[in-house]
Amino acid sequence: MKIIGVGCGPGMLTEQAIREVSRATLIFGSDRAIKLATPYIPANCVVRTIDDFKNLSSIGGDAVILSTGDPMLAGLGYLSGEVIPGISSLQVAMARLHIPVSRVSVVVAHGKGHKKGIADTIEEVKRGKIVFFLADPKFDVKELYAELSALPTKISIALCENLGYPEERILTRDIVSPPQPTEALYSLVIGNF
Repeated sequence: MKIIGVGCGPGMLTEQAIREVSRATLIFGSDRAIKLATPYIPANCVVRTIDDFKNLSSIGGDAVILSTGDPMLAGLGYLSGEVIPGISSLQVAMARLHIPVSRVSVVVAHGKGHKKGIADTIEEVKRGKIVFFLADPKFDVKELYAELSALPTKISIALCENLGYPEERILTRDIVSPPQPTEALYSLVIGNF
């Protein structure tokens, strides 16, 4: 099995990923991942939308599993098999904001991890790190912003929506008037930058 990162938006597949997708005979992926890889999927390839992410480890064989962004950044890289990275939202956000990745800590607040994501973010900001914060669409930024506003340090927040897509939007403000997400596909960059 191969787990292939298709990038965070159109045109973000690597040459290696394109090569592997173009050779595939069986592909699984979310609707978004399949759409990003469609130009490279061969006509004779069987393509299946993933409805249940819990049973992916049972696929095996010569299957290709598409992961949005990079499988090792809150993606499907936990599956056994060869992992082929994609261009992640982290890479795109740091490039757009001119922030070295070495200054960044990644915090993932998906599913039941919302409270832990907030606590981890506060801890990393206190340590002087810039946080790349990945949340699911159900995450409410109000509690995070309230906790951040109590810190005695200067904090900027960049809201990164639809990175890599034509409708990409990055809005940077301070914690006094933080940016509010308007799209389901977003991340935050938080810290002194």
